[in-house]
Amino acid sequence: MIRIGIIGAGGIVKTRHLPGLKAQQDVEVVAVCNRSRESGEAVAREWGIPEVMTDWRALVARDDLDAVFIGTWPYTHAEMSIATLEAGKHVFCQARMAISAEEARAMERAAALAARRRQVAMLCPPPNGMKGDRFMRRLLADGYLGLPREVHAAGLSSQNLDPQAPLHWRQDFDRQGYNTLTLGMWVEVIHRWMGRHTKVSACLKTHTPARRNPESGELQVVRIAESVSIAAELANGAIGSYRFSGVARHAPPNTISLYGTEGTLHYNLETDEIRGGRGGDSETQVLPIPPELVREWTVEADFIQAIREGTSPEPSFSDGVLYMEFTEAVYCSAAECRAITLPLEDA
Repeated sequence: MIRIGIIGAGGIVKTRHLPGLKAQQDVEVVAVCNRSRESGEAVAREWGIPEVMTDWRALVARDDLDAVFIGTWPYTHAEMSIATLEAGKHVFCQARMAISAEEARAMERAAALAARRRQVAMLCPPPNGMKGDRFMRRLLADGYLGLPREVHAAGLSSQNLDPQAPLHWRQDFDRQGYNTLTLGMWVEVIHRWMGRHTKVSACLKTHTPARRNPESGELQVVRIAESVSIAAELANGAIGSYRFSGVARHAPPNTISLYGTEGTLHYNLETDEIRGGRGGDSETQVLPIPPELVREWTVEADFIQAIREGTSPEPSFSDGVLYMEFTEAVYCSAAECRAITLPLEDA
């Protein structure tokens, strides 16, 4: 029996992780710790969790837990993950990984030490691009693109368009850090398919510089960008052109497009449709995902399997460091008006 404690049972924990854990054999969620006892009790009643706690450190210190799921805001992830690993437990941490590359690297170091004790440290992957991930990797491994030349990505929405809307927690730098819009999620997918980046140059804009904090009622400076334009270089020789926006009304579908000397691949992140074309094709065609390569949401099962078999999960804390360094480099580039080389110099 694998016994699990949960810190921060919010939206994604209730809609994805708790159902996923409930479906696993010989797995029990024995305790939940939320910001308020009332919300924790509501989750406990709904999911039959025996104990409600209000002190996350006490939960981590329990002798009867094997693993901890962390579903809180990013600014807590490093402290909670490191404490969990140091307490000898496996850890599953919600994305985004941390608020900075420095925190992410501290988590990576703690995970590396814990791995010697056969402890598992896993990050939650983005659902976007998951369904066709295995098929995309096979196409790329089989040389569908030829030599890689360009990567284009767009993550556009209108979620921040209303200047009168209150500050959302995803716009609060103290809670969210450098994590911006869908930037980290899309870059994580690009890393899986195309490898790491070596250079970043960016331009950022916050169109509504202050919003009212719904908790305090005070105006608060918005430090997280609402428009992001990035030019990048990858280790495989390709260049990247990426756009992210929270102020784009009637935006086209969010996509990742890969271009090479022999072929082109377009992945629609909203519909999971893959289109491709090679050589003398006059246009791209839909490439159906083979049923045996469809990747469903099995995140919780993957974590439990990694614990039982002692394998390395995906994404790992090292994978998270890559997208956290990229995200922070975007802000460094915009602030310093220069291209930033990766990995960051203080790594």
